[in-house]
Amino acid sequence: MNTYTSTGMDNNKDKDKNDGTAGNKTANSTAASYSGGEEERRENRIIARVSSVGIGGNIALSAFKLAAGILGHSGAMVSDAVHSLSDVFATFIAFVGVHMSRKAPDREHPYGHDRFECVASILLGLVLIATGCAIGYSGLAKIFGGHLDELEAPGGIALIAAIVSIVVKEGMYWYTRHYALILHSDAFMADAWHHRSDAFSSIGSLIGIGGAMLGFPVLDPIASLVICIFIFKVAIDVIREAMNKMLDTSCSPEEEAKIAKLLTDEEGVQHLDLLHTRKFGSKIYVDAEIAVDGDMSLREAHAIAERCHNAVEKEFPDVKHIMIHVNPY
Repeated sequence: MNTYTSTGMDNNKDKDKNDGTAGNKTANSTAASYSGGEEERRENRIIARVSSVGIGGNIALSAFKLAAGILGHSGAMVSDAVHSLSDVFATFIAFVGVHMSRKAPDREHPYGHDRFECVASILLGLVLIATGCAIGYSGLAKIFGGHLDELEAPGGIALIAAIVSIVVKEGMYWYTRHYALILHSDAFMADAWHHRSDAFSSIGSLIGIGGAMLGFPVLDPIASLVICIFIFKVAIDVIREAMNKMLDTSCSPEEEAKIAKLLTDEEGVQHLDLLHTRKFGSKIYVDAEIAVDGDMSLREAHAIAERCHNAVEKEFPDVKHIMIHVNPY
């Protein structure tokens, strides 16, 4: 393919070079800087608030469930309390990962620090696996310990704790998920799923405790095993998603089709010769080659490429960098 002109642009470069006077440039730059600063402060407030709710809520809930498990003689509820306590550590990891990923690019990291979120998500997955192992071991030890007839039926307080946990943790899931979508944060989304895994584990506890109270005490440790399996499933999903984003996995065919349509619909674009996408942490990088009239001037070709660039950035907020290469048609 012969290439006559190349136009590369990204959202970190100054887009005002064709705007007119130096005064306009300064005014636009100042306004953009002020707007960017306000947005950064707003995001930092959200990050701090979500982290505080997660850590504070989990500490209170863990203490309540641990006391209920001990007083109500329920191994499943004690296991559930351990799971909630691990959420405190998980939320802290998510907070650090999100905070670090939003550091501005520097000389050593010109593309930013977005992959810190992937690292945080992988650590969250490993925390989940460790939690699942501990809970599973506890359940197996009770089942195969040879003393099933000595297992004590749980008390009513353990049942109440399970119901409270389901309601609170499901609420924390939706709360964290809401802000994870606003921030486009994989780490907070992983933390939200950590909350939901706790809610589902509490459902297992509820079934096990209820069955044990009805005269089947073996259901209590069996519930711990069910909780363990569910936690493993969530952990594997979280780690797999984070690994995919660390390995520059391309966007889905549906997402690429939307980007391609946006580019080909732009006035002056005769053909889309190439489109590559890759995920970089929670952000997306795009490389595209468009074909325009070969007799067009460089200035006109550049204007078309810049319109394409701006359209993609406006439509897809997760696109951090887009490089558009222009070929003659």
